[in-house]
Amino acid sequence: MVTSLQHFKSIANVQAQIALCLIRDRHRLAQQFKRFKLKDNAQLLAFQKDNSESKSWLNFVEKIAHSQQKVATNKQNIPAIKYDDALPVVKRRAELLELIKNNQVIIVAGETGSGKTTQIPKICLEAGQGVFGRIGCTQPRRLAARSVAERIAEELGSSLGQVVGYQVRFHDQVHASSLMKVMTDGILLAEVQNDPFLSQYDTIIIDEAHERSINIDFLLGILKKLLPRRPDLKLIITSATIDTERFSNYFDQAPVVEVSGRTFPVEIRYRPLVAYSNDDGEEFEQDIPTGIVHALAELAEEDSFADVLVFLVGERDIKEVAEVLRKQSYKNTLIVPLYARLSMAEQNKVFTTSQKRRIILSTNVAETSLTVPGIKFVIDPGLVRISRYSVRSKVQRLPIEKISQASANQRSGRCGRVSEGICIRLYDEEDFNSRAEFTPPEIHRISLASVILQMSVMKLGSVQNFPFIEPPENKSLNDGFRQLQELGALDDNRRLTDSGRQLARLPLEPRVSKMVVEGQNNGVLLEVLIIASALSIQDPRDMNESTRQAARQAHSQFEDGRSDFLFFLNLWRFYEDKRKHLTQNKLRKLCKTNFLSYLRMKEWHDLFVQLSQNLKKSGIKLGTFHPYEEQKLNPNSDKVTERLADIHSIAIHRSLMAGLLGNLAMRDDDKSYLGARNTKLFIHPSSSLFKKKPKWMLSGELVETTKLYARNNAAIDVRWIESLAKHLLKHSYTDAHWQKKSGQVGAFESISLYGLPIVNKRRCNYGPINPVEARKLFLRHGLVEGEMNSRVAFFKHNQKLIANIQHLEAKLRRPDFLIEDDVLYEFYAEKIPKEIYSQPAFESWVAKTEKS
Repeated sequence: MVTSLQHFKSIANVQAQIALCLIRDRHRLAQQFKRFKLKDNAQLLAFQKDNSESKSWLNFVEKIAHSQQKVATNKQNIPAIKYDDALPVVKRRAELLELIKNNQVIIVAGETGSGKTTQIPKICLEAGQGVFGRIGCTQPRRLAARSVAERIAEELGSSLGQVVGYQVRFHDQVHASSLMKVMTDGILLAEVQNDPFLSQYDTIIIDEAHERSINIDFLLGILKKLLPRRPDLKLIITSATIDTERFSNYFDQAPVVEVSGRTFPVEIRYRPLVAYSNDDGEEFEQDIPTGIVHALAELAEEDSFADVLVFLVGERDIKEVAEVLRKQSYKNTLIVPLYARLSMAEQNKVFTTSQKRRIILSTNVAETSLTVPGIKFVIDPGLVRISRYSVRSKVQRLPIEKISQASANQRSGRCGRVSEGICIRLYDEEDFNSRAEFTPPEIHRISLASVILQMSVMKLGSVQNFPFIEPPENKSLNDGFRQLQELGALDDNRRLTDSGRQLARLPLEPRVSKMVVEGQNNGVLLEVLIIASALSIQDPRDMNESTRQAARQAHSQFEDGRSDFLFFLNLWRFYEDKRKHLTQNKLRKLCKTNFLSYLRMKEWHDLFVQLSQNLKKSGIKLGTFHPYEEQKLNPNSDKVTERLADIHSIAIHRSLMAGLLGNLAMRDDDKSYLGARNTKLFIHPSSSLFKKKPKWMLSGELVETTKLYARNNAAIDVRWIESLAKHLLKHSYTDAHWQKKSGQVGAFESISLYGLPIVNKRRCNYGPINPVEARKLFLRHGLVEGEMNSRVAFFKHNQKLIANIQHLEAKLRRPDFLIEDDVLYEFYAEKIPKEIYSQPAFESWVAKTEKS
């Protein structure tokens, strides 16, 4: 180890010592050594002799010593590593150790229950990784990141946050001495912006890569570009046994290790939902909750004490099915929900075995990300809510769809780990065989605007040339570029603008970032930041079918007559006031009483704080609340002054509109609205505007389920649109005509935005718009036909002369004295400059000509 008294024997010796430092220090130390400008060993020895007391040299040597000491400490901190020999991946440990040591990239494909998620980080530690840099392990979901970190820490005999840390949005439990960091893929992606070389890490593990989220695909592309520049970085891709060849080919034929999963066979039973009859002969349509009840009865005949995992679409479905099951009054049974928004205490129930039978109702988070212990049976309705973006309508849809065959197999694989298992699918085998083999990667299902913006900021080169494992379609890329150009984030040449850099600074979707920037410009940054934070999380209101009426009554205290956005401001004021004065336990109770999710309210607050800190770092002050008096508006009125008369409210909504120009809508009939690009949409029943139906509205979100619904809406003044959307408006002009009184050519202007009529036949001065056409009308009507009240001498003389000739023609009955109009038109056209198309311009030209 280097000490401050040590002399280096050669330049190669210096370089070798730098290579023994932490990876994050190596580049900086190499650059510092380069500044000494030592070309050969003789110069090095002479320099050391002459500068042994030099501050710069001593500082350099001390930094090497300090970094190497940290490496030594890391080695000492490696705990005893123990494995569960029953896990299939452990049986391949020796092979994996060898592959990690001899390859930069390896692919580990493991079936459910193989132990790859928790054991591979430990195998990396045993292979000597985690010493010169951390072992970074990504998870697709926050819930999984914490549970995986806890499990690995427990197996290593360490407290969470010591040897093994974890970081998700708003929670960072990583110690300076942590050798391993489990995080969401979004956290690692954010780190790339500040540390493009990922110099904190010597190993990256991308877990659950088969999920192919946009973050995973983005990270894989970044790592593919980075690996040649970081030969000391190890990359391990772990995946279910899905399409592993694609990953291997992508990383230059990286070796693949396939690990078996469940140790017991799983029987698949198909029980499609069909109509059924009761004992009295009454026929009923079987729905999913009923199908689950019947499946549970069938499984109870096999083993009435075994734990059951039931997959459901979302939180609402889980709560509704839980109510149905509780009414069954099962004995010695716990009904346990599992979804991302649960508290830590509720999550822990899932991972804690019980003397009672557990029926675990879960979203697809339990499909691959989390292993629920003790599961013998699975019930799978075969559905999932999947996000899909429509390039045509610019709407993010959330339809409920059939899961793929791969997902169905993943679900069935969650049982059979402790004994022989049974999976009941609530559909038939023919249906299963007709399903898609895999779920389409997210890159083909979402708007790419955020990805393009981040790539522009990170200077990753052309998005078309970025090495995505599966490139997006050109139409999706072009749509993303158009969205960013509409927001002013990219110029016409697709280059990043100053505004684009501002938008990218906030960890928000670009449209929401645009609202925040406009909020600052309009003096309502604080209010808009609160609303933008609310729009970036799941709705904090907490209700199901049985509590809907009571919940709406409780929420009515926060409603604003004409804006759902102001609902969030009112709710924020209420919550923040209580948060400052109540204990956490009392705050939880308050949220429950008011049908609010405590966790979502906390997430909203945490996001607001994070965004506030981002802005403050840039020297931007949030300001304070403006006085806002709740308007008691006439629900039957559409008058703008009765909608949003308060000046600050207008400023808030104009700021929001800047990011939501594609979400404007005009009332079409009693129930529906006409939206951008000729879409038909409906106000969601949860909106305060549901019964009021304003003429024009702005929506925070358009989501297609059974219909295209507009959520979080506000009545707006159509006149705001023209100034905010100048660069997007389409203008058309009709009935160009000469106006004798003003001496100009007028027309009727119509303006539309995405097909919505913003202005209809407004009078305008046509000259600047179409100078050529206006000039023709001016010459013909103003000069030739004399429809002009001009004091120009020669014009008055000509008009008097024409009148005399016309009088003479009438008197003599000879219509051939006066020259033809066309000849006179050509005369004026030749003499008068081409830029003259109105009486004022004509008179100004004549005056200048006469002076000269």
